[in-house]
Amino acid sequence: MNVIYCGVGGQGIVLMSNIVGEACARKGIHVVSGELHGLSQRSGSVIVHQRIGEGISPLIPYGEADVILALEPMEALRYIYFLKPGGTVITNTRLIHHPYETEGFVKGRIDKYVTYDEIVGRIRESGAELYEIDALKLAEEAGTALAQNVVLVGALSALPGFPIDRETMLEAVKASVPEKALEENIKAFELGYEAMKALL
Repeated sequence: MNVIYCGVGGQGIVLMSNIVGEACARKGIHVVSGELHGLSQRSGSVIVHQRIGEGISPLIPYGEADVILALEPMEALRYIYFLKPGGTVITNTRLIHHPYETEGFVKGRIDKYVTYDEIVGRIRESGAELYEIDALKLAEEAGTALAQNVVLVGALSALPGFPIDRETMLEAVKASVPEKALEENIKAFELGYEAMKALL
């Protein structure tokens, strides 16, 4: 399975891939990952390529990703060209407007912000199988807004054909998140898993 993880700096994109990588290691499944995060500390785009069970190079060729897991919907659309025909997009429903977009709006270069509906409409037009999850709401329900990334890892784990079982993924979550936020992250994973199951 080829997975693209994406979002903006500070959302914990790399941690998502690390959790899955840890789970693969526990199951003896070959996995390679590659990170591209540029100006991630300044709300910049972050993308991680991960190839589970195959591949020598960590970089996924255009049109060969099975899944895009996005903490920010515009980033899902930005990298849609990586997705294979009929592939899956799982996106957070919370839109983060880029500072350059805000600057353009304030200075009159654009007359309105792009909307969430416009973004997901474009994703659907690509032919992707789209699943929308309010990761912020579920993370807050779990006890911390910072666990949005783990909510989406839970959602990914519920996908049919995902090669790692739920219990191993939970063990990987426990091994990868800070001890002080362990309980909240476990709950976030479970909520994401159940939310995805409800959509399938």
